[in-house]
Parts: sequence; structure tokens; C-alpha cells
Amino acid sequence: MLFKKGNGKKLALIAAILVLAMLAVGCGGNGDAPVAAENGEDGGFIERQLQFGHVRPDGTSTDTDSKFFTEYVTANTDGKTTFEIYPNSQLGDYSTVQERLGIGDVDMQLAPAAPNVNAAIVLPSAPYLASNWDEAKEVFGRGSVLYEEMGKMFEEENIKMLAGYPKYFGSIITTKMPEAPGDPDVTKGVVLRVPGIRSFELTALALGYQASPIAFSEAFTAIQTGTVDGAIGSGGEGYYNSFRDVVDYYLPVNSQFEIWWIQMSMEAWNSLTEEEKAIFEEAAERFESERWEQAPGEEAEYERLLEEHGAEIIEFTDEELQAMADKVRAEVWPEIEDEYGAELFRTVTGQ
Repeated sequence: MLFKKGNGKKLALIAAILVLAMLAVGCGGNGDAPVAAENGEDGGFIERQLQFGHVRPDGTSTDTDSKFFTEYVTANTDGKTTFEIYPNSQLGDYSTVQERLGIGDVDMQLAPAAPNVNAAIVLPSAPYLASNWDEAKEVFGRGSVLYEEMGKMFEEENIKMLAGYPKYFGSIITTKMPEAPGDPDVTKGVVLRVPGIRSFELTALALGYQASPIAFSEAFTAIQTGTVDGAIGSGGEGYYNSFRDVVDYYLPVNSQFEIWWIQMSMEAWNSLTEEEKAIFEEAAERFESERWEQAPGEEAEYERLLEEHGAEIIEFTDEELQAMADKVRAEVWPEIEDEYGAELFRTVTGQ
């Protein structure tokens, strides 16, 4: 082909324009590119909104604590990470939400662990792993054997465990005074509603009660109508919010320790930059530390509220509580250890 004089400069200019166009396509070919460029300028923060569900109504301490965590993250990511909070199980029952977390269909929740996939993940609810708040922090707190194992089990379900959330010790409510309530060797003459979990039934029996497995949704009516005389499995907060009108006696036997977990979809976790992950982990540690400080006082406050509502609080001596713990550990632990994996159970319990 022949070129007229001066065409060389024009061709060079056209070539330069084409190169620039190709570079622009290569660097900005998808919708995320402008955000990524902005992220670099803002220290690695990506603009996103995450779902955060929990199992208590709006305005409860669980709701307030959830907002403490989410607001900390938002503030420390320069407002780039925001949250839509769904209280009172609006995203579904926590066991269903846990499954949805595993497939990346939901981002986060604060809730108990559910055994849908792995029965061992409810090991924290085993009876008398701890007898008081100091022991509970050693057994369930950050860095403990149980804590590390929980993180591994959640990870097997494609879930990142960020923090523990201690709630309360398990107690008993009744509509009539049990016989010798502080002596586990005496038959109490009281029928208790128990959750459909074998360890709760065996614990009630070991403490001298009769046990009747009844769904939570039917428990209030069962107590109200006299089908059963009370319940085991919850604590002061749970009983006050759901059963206070049928509580005549409250027995803080410390039968099990209730702890929940901040759970995050691994898909959502992996989408975070390293700087964002550090902020989430810092928020989780602060959240957890604050909760260990607050939980014993909250437990005492709900017991006071139950008493104000007309319940009689049955106090136990340290010796009586120890006798209950010793009997359950001797009789119930050998019966349930295989449900969680005997080796894991013995490691956690120091056997």
C-alpha cells in the first residue's frame, strides 16, 4: 500500500489512541473496577452491606450488643461496610440460617450453634462443663480447647466463627416446690419439660426430676395446663421473657452454660480485604470481652425481675451445687460422650 506524505504522523496518533483504549478496557472492563480503584485510595475498604440476624426482639440486650459490633465495624471502615440487622429470627429459625450461612445465602448471625450438620457442634450445651462464671470463662472463653474446636467445626460447615457470646447458666422453673431441692439423690415429685435433646433429659433425671420432652412452642401451655410442673433448659432471661407468668419457683442449678456465637458466611468473610478482616476480628474481640463482663450482672438482673414478678428464688449453697454437678458428671457424661465424639468430649472435660 502507498502512503501519502504526512500519513505517518496520523497513523502514529491513531495507534496511540488504540493502545490507550485497549488499556482502558483491560483495567476497567467490569463494574467493580471503579470501586477497586477507590479501595486502594481508602486503605482497602469496599463498599458493601451485610445481613446480620439474631434471635431476640428489637431493643433487647442481644439487639444492643449486635449493634455495638456492627457500628464498630462501620465506623472503622469509614462507613463503607454497613449492616441490615434482622432481629427476632426474621431471617428464619437459627438452625435454618446456619445452613444458609454455609451456602452463602445469608451473611451473618448471632445465635446458638445448631446440630443440623454436625451433632458435636452443640457440645457447649452439655451439662456441668462449668459450675460458675470463672470456670465458664476458662472452659468457653477465647483460646480455650472448646473455643478452638468450635471454630474448626463451624469452618467445616463453611462458616467463620468470630466470637462467643455468653448468656447464662441453665436453671429450673416450677409451679410447685420440689422435695429437698438441694439434694440430687432425693426424688423431687416434679415433672419437667425438657428440650428434645438427650443430655437435658438425663440431667433432669439425675437431679431427681421426671422428664417430659416437649417442643418449646408448646412448653408454656404445658406448664399452664399442668401437663408438666416446670421446665429445665433455659436461664433467667429466657424464663422471664417467655415463661414469667407460669413461674412460681426458680432454681438456679447451673445445669448447663448457654453460649451463642457470631457466625459469618465464609463466602462473605473471604470477600473482605485483609484490613477489613482485621477490623472484624477486633470488633469481635471487643464484643466478646464486653459480654463476659456484662453477662453475670444481666443474669442476676433477670432473676431479680422474676422475683419481682412473684417467683420465689431457691438459693443453693456451694456444697449443694457441687453435689449436683458431681452426680450429673458421674452419671450423665459417660452416657452422652459418644454423641459429641468421645475423644473430643474427654479433651474438653479434661478426662
